[in-house]
Amino acid sequence: MALLTVFTPAYNRAHTLPRTYESLRTQDCKDFIWLIIDDGSSDNTKELVKSWQSKENGFDIQYIYKENGGMHTAHNTAYENIHTELNVCIDSDDRMAPGAVGKIKSTWKIIRDKGYAGIIALDSDFVGNIIGTGFPEGMCETTLGGYHAAGGVGDKKLIYRTDVINSVPPYPVFPEEKYVGLIYKYTLIDQKYKLYVLNDVVCEVEYQADGSTGTMWKQYLNNPKGFAFLRKTAMQYPISQKRLIQDCIHYCSSSQIAKNKRYIQESPRKILTVLCTPAGWILTLLVRKKAREQDVRSR
Repeated sequence: MALLTVFTPAYNRAHTLPRTYESLRTQDCKDFIWLIIDDGSSDNTKELVKSWQSKENGFDIQYIYKENGGMHTAHNTAYENIHTELNVCIDSDDRMAPGAVGKIKSTWKIIRDKGYAGIIALDSDFVGNIIGTGFPEGMCETTLGGYHAAGGVGDKKLIYRTDVINSVPPYPVFPEEKYVGLIYKYTLIDQKYKLYVLNDVVCEVEYQADGSTGTMWKQYLNNPKGFAFLRKTAMQYPISQKRLIQDCIHYCSSSQIAKNKRYIQESPRKILTVLCTPAGWILTLLVRKKAREQDVRSR
C-alpha cells in the first residue's frame, strides 16, 4: 500500500484541476494515491479525471462523486475512504510543490515512531513567496494552535496520520448550510498531539476570487450555525486571551444571525458572552454590509 493519500475536494474546478494533476504526475516519488472528491460538480470534472485514470501515471487515481455539501463534507468523505498511513489535502486550484512527496516520505521515516500526529509544512504562492510567516529558527515541533499563538501567520500544510484524523469526530452538517471550518478537527487533535515541523514548501497556493477566502463575509452570513459551532469549540480551547475575546464576539454575531436565542446558555463562556453581545451586534451589522458588497462585486 502507498504511504500517502493526496486528496482533493473539487467543485466545478475543471479549469484548475489539470495543474494539480500535472504537479502530481511530475513528482519524483510516486508513493501516493490521488483521491478526488467531486462535491457535486456540474462541469466536466468527471470526464477529465476518467481521462487521467486511463493513463500510466505511476500512482493510483481514485474518484468519488457526492452531492454538493461544502468543503467540510468533502473532507468527511475523504477521511472515510483513506486507508494509507498519511494523508494531505491539496486543493483543486493548488499544486503539489516539486519533490514534496519525497520530502514527506523521508521526513516520516525519521519521525514515524515518535508519537507525532503528523507533519506541518509550508505553503507558498506560485512564485515561491511563503504564505504568511515561516517557522521560527530551531522550531522542531508545534501544534497548529501553538504556532498561531506564538505569532505565526497564514495557512500551513498539514500532513496527518490517518488514524489520528479519524480519532476525532467528523465535521458536523447543518441543514441548508455548507461551511464548517476545517480547523475544528485540527483543534481537537492539538489537545493530544504535536506536529513535526518540516521547514519546507510542500504546496503552492493560488487563492480564487470565488473560493472560501474570497467570499468569507458571505460565508459568515450564509452559514451562521456552522460558524457559531466553530467559535464555540475555539472558546473551549483558547490559544490566547485576545483570540478568546475575538472568538466570543464572532460566536455572538453568528448566533444572532442564526436567530439562536439560547446562545448565552449554550456558550462555554457565559459571562464573557454576555459582555461580548453588544460587540457581536456591531459585527453582525458589518457582516451584512460586507456580504452585500461582495454580492455587488460578484454580479
